[in-house]
Amino acid sequence: MPKVEFLFDFGSPNAYLSHLVIPDIEKRQGVRFEYVPILLGGVFKLTNNRSPAETNVGIRNKPEYQKLETERFIRQHGITLFRLNPFFPVNTLMIMRGAVAARKLGIFARYVDEVYRHMWADPKKLDDPAVLRAALVESNLPADRLFELAQTPEVKDALLAETQRAVERGTFGSPTFFVDEEIYFGKDRLRDVEEAIARKK
Repeated sequence: MPKVEFLFDFGSPNAYLSHLVIPDIEKRQGVRFEYVPILLGGVFKLTNNRSPAETNVGIRNKPEYQKLETERFIRQHGITLFRLNPFFPVNTLMIMRGAVAARKLGIFARYVDEVYRHMWADPKKLDDPAVLRAALVESNLPADRLFELAQTPEVKDALLAETQRAVERGTFGSPTFFVDEEIYFGKDRLRDVEEAIARKK
């Protein structure tokens, strides 16, 4: 079976929409996507890239088209749990370090589901430590332990290393997917990702 990776940052709505579609691909293809937390701000800095929220400002028609494309994707996949976060853009440093900490605690999958929910289904300002702590407590996640671990050099260095490695492999944004070493960018490439998985099985 091919190795399939999903490089994600909670701050990307397209990564969240991909997260909602991935389980169906896993069922159809009999594979598991490996979730790799990266810091999107770090990726942008290392690649001299900027978010669409910045680059689309002042461009006629492009933001409207991207909104239309997102609406089509949502309809196509029957997605109901998505709302634009009114606090966007949210600084994701704390919650991405939290993802690395959650992996160490063996609660990674639940942490990812819940933080995505708090970001894009029931949106909150997750770069506010008090708001984040309350959200984690609401989700029955060990907030104190996650906060503590997220501040350790080991966790900070691990997130930095994953981010740097992602850029070295060709990443410039999120969501990015790898099927073995074939790179795909964007939620609209999930069909290509699935076809690549099927070819390599």
